[in-house]
Amino acid sequence: MAKPILLSVDDDSDVLRAIERDLRSQYGAEYRVIGSDSPEGALDLLKQLKVRNDSVALLLADQRMPRMDGVEFLQQAMEIYPAAKRALLTAYADTNAAISAINHAGINYFFLKPWDPPTEHLYPQLDDLLDDWQASYRPTFQGIRLLGTRWSPRSYELRDFLARNHVPYQWIDVESSANDPETKLVLEALGPEASNLPVVLFPDGTKLLESVPADVAQKVGLRTRAQTSFYDLAIVGGGPAGLAAAVYGASEGLHTVMIEREAPGGQAGMSSRIENYLGFPTGLSGADLARRAVVQAQRFGVEILSQEVVGVRTEGPYRIVKLADGNEISCHALMIATGVQWRRLQAPGIDRLQGAGIYYGGGATEALSCKGEIVYVVGGANSAGQAAMNFARYADRVIILVRGESLSSTMSQYLIDQIKETPNIQLWTHAGVAEAHGETHLEEISVLCSDTGKTERVPANAMFIFIGALPRTDWLANIAERDDRGFLLTGPDLMHGGQRPKGWTLDRDPFLLETNIPGMFAVGDVRHGSIKRVASGVGEGSVAVQFIHQYLSKV
Repeated sequence: MAKPILLSVDDDSDVLRAIERDLRSQYGAEYRVIGSDSPEGALDLLKQLKVRNDSVALLLADQRMPRMDGVEFLQQAMEIYPAAKRALLTAYADTNAAISAINHAGINYFFLKPWDPPTEHLYPQLDDLLDDWQASYRPTFQGIRLLGTRWSPRSYELRDFLARNHVPYQWIDVESSANDPETKLVLEALGPEASNLPVVLFPDGTKLLESVPADVAQKVGLRTRAQTSFYDLAIVGGGPAGLAAAVYGASEGLHTVMIEREAPGGQAGMSSRIENYLGFPTGLSGADLARRAVVQAQRFGVEILSQEVVGVRTEGPYRIVKLADGNEISCHALMIATGVQWRRLQAPGIDRLQGAGIYYGGGATEALSCKGEIVYVVGGANSAGQAAMNFARYADRVIILVRGESLSSTMSQYLIDQIKETPNIQLWTHAGVAEAHGETHLEEISVLCSDTGKTERVPANAMFIFIGALPRTDWLANIAERDDRGFLLTGPDLMHGGQRPKGWTLDRDPFLLETNIPGMFAVGDVRHGSIKRVASGVGEGSVAVQFIHQYLSKV
C-alpha cells in the first residue's frame, strides 16, 4: 500500500531541502515526503496525485513566495485535498498574517523559521496534526479505476474484460456518483480529459482515454506476444476445454501456448454459479473455476496469450496460426477450442441498445447495478437459469422469456426447482421479444405471445440474452470440414461411406477428436455433436491430449 504524502512547498531551495530532510528523518518510515519549489507546480502535482488516488496527509507551505503566497496556495490545495492538514512556514514578521489565516482561511498551524531544533519547534506540533489526520484516514483503493457511465457500451466492455481476466478494479459511474465529493475532485483534476469517457486510471499515474480492451490488456501486463515462434501444442480458445487441454498437455511435457481473444473461462467463465460440476458440492462460479484453471496451467508452464487468431495454414508437419496483430505461431499439434457465441436476437432496437441495457451472456458485472429493477432473461438453457438466479439476489423482479411451453427440455432439473422456489422470478412461456425501446438505454420491451398473437409493451431496465449458440469458425472455412451450422467435424463424423476425408494423407483414420487436417483437433462446444456442459468440455480437452501424444510420436 502506498504511503500517505507530506508535501512541502518553498521557493527557497535551501529551506526546501532542510524541511524535507527533517520531515523524512522523523516521518519517512510511515509517510512519503515530496517537495516543490513553486506553488503552481505543487498544485499541478496535487492534481496528478488525485488522479493516481494517492493520499496527502500534510501540506506545508512557505508564506512568502512570488506570484502566490502560502495562504493562497493552501486555500487552492484545500479544493483538491480537503482532508489534508495545512500549515504555514513564516518569518517572525509574518505572524499576524499566519494568525489571520488560522482564524479565517482554514489553516491548521504555523511554524516560525528557523525551526531548530525540530524536536522542540516542529515535531511535537506535526505529531498532533498527523495523529488527528490518521484518526479519520481510510486507505484509498490502489488498483485500476475505471470512470464511465452505466449505459455506455464501451464502459461495459471494459468492465466485463477486466472482471473476466481477474484484474482488480474500481468502477466509478460518473453519473450515479455525480454528488460524491471524491468523484468530483477526480473529474476536476482530470480537467478536459474527463469528457473522454471511459477513462482508465492506473496506480502509476498513467491513464487511457476512450480505451479498448486491447489497450488495457497491454497496460496491465496480459501477454499479447508469444515468447517463441514454435510450440509442441497451440490451443486456440481458453474455455474449460482449452484450459483442460493446456493443463494436461503442459503437465505431460508439451511446450504449450493457449491463445484467448477475450478472457480465460469462455462462456462458462461468465456463469454466476455452476452447481453440477464434480467435486464442488456447494457449486462455484465460472470466474472462480477459470481462475483456478489458469493458475494451474501457468504452474505447469503454459503460456497464455491475449490475442485473436484470424487464420491457419499447414506447411508439412507444421500448423501455423496467424494472429490479429500480424504475427504467426507454428506448432506440431493444433487444438481448436473456441467454443460458441450467443446467437443474435433479431428484433428492432436490439442492436442499437446493445451494451446499454441489452447484453448477451451472463453480465456478471451488471448484477449489482440491477438492484431494485426489472430484469428480463431471454432463453431457457442452464446459462439462462444460472443468470436468473444471480439477478434475483438484487433485482426487484426477474422475468424469464422462453418460446416453448416449459423449461423441462432445455434446463437441468436442479435449476428448474430453484427457479420455482424463488419468489421474485417469473417464467413467461410462449413469449419472445418483438422490439426494444429506449433513447440512450433500454426502457421498455415489446413481448409477443405466440399463443394469442398479442404484443404487450412492458417496462424493462435490463435484458440478458441466451438464445442458442453458434461456433466461431469462419476463419477455418477454407481448411476445416464443418457442418451446416459451422461446427467442426471430427473423428467418425468425417468418414463418409467408410472413406477418409478428402486430402487425408495418413495411413490411419482420424482420431476421435481430430479434424480433417492431421494434427488439428477440435474439443468442446465448437465440435459437432458435443455435449454443451462444462464437465464434457473438460473431459474432451483432457482426452484429446492422449491423441495428440500419439500423433506427435509419428511426426
